[in-house]
Amino acid sequence: MTELLLGLGLGLTAGITPGPLQTLVVTSTLRSGFGAGLRVAIAPLLTDAPIVAVSVAAVSSVPEAWVGGIAIAGALALIVMGSWEILHARRGAAAVDGDAQSSEHLVKGAIVNILNPHPWIFWIGVGAPILVTAWREAPGRAFAYLAGFYLTIVGAKIIIAAVVAAGRQRLSEQWRFRLLVTGGALLVVFGVLLAFRA
Repeated sequence: MTELLLGLGLGLTAGITPGPLQTLVVTSTLRSGFGAGLRVAIAPLLTDAPIVAVSVAAVSSVPEAWVGGIAIAGALALIVMGSWEILHARRGAAAVDGDAQSSEHLVKGAIVNILNPHPWIFWIGVGAPILVTAWREAPGRAFAYLAGFYLTIVGAKIIIAAVVAAGRQRLSEQWRFRLLVTGGALLVVFGVLLAFRA
């Protein structure tokens, strides 16, 4: 029970904390509707398995250069995606009924999540030690921790996408444009900050 509550709490915190993936959830929803935001929101379910596996394997010793390399790759991906959002904001603001079925949003979310150093740092520094300890005590506890964590991290992002989608139709084209440019600029800022931290 403790592991489940711990997973729920940590997942909720990660789900509502502003960051690159949340920014992409918002901009994708503004551009193409709830379906697009949903696809970005579920990206951790698809990309976290290798992050968790590597983190558990490397929980005792992680080369600093390796973490730095991930950070640089993630920073460049965020800068490119943010720049793309800014350059295409006018078209995205005009397209109120965007292509929410496109797998492009899922791919973008997966790229941002796997190249973002935050999940790596979390799993190496916090998540993997909890998971390994829980597994040693009882595998069921480890599964409870994972279930709680992913329920709230993905659930929080889906709720954010739903809220943005509900207000999206009420925004004027000019406001959608401003928000898309702001979202793109935030992705660029996150990328630059990650590059400096690396």
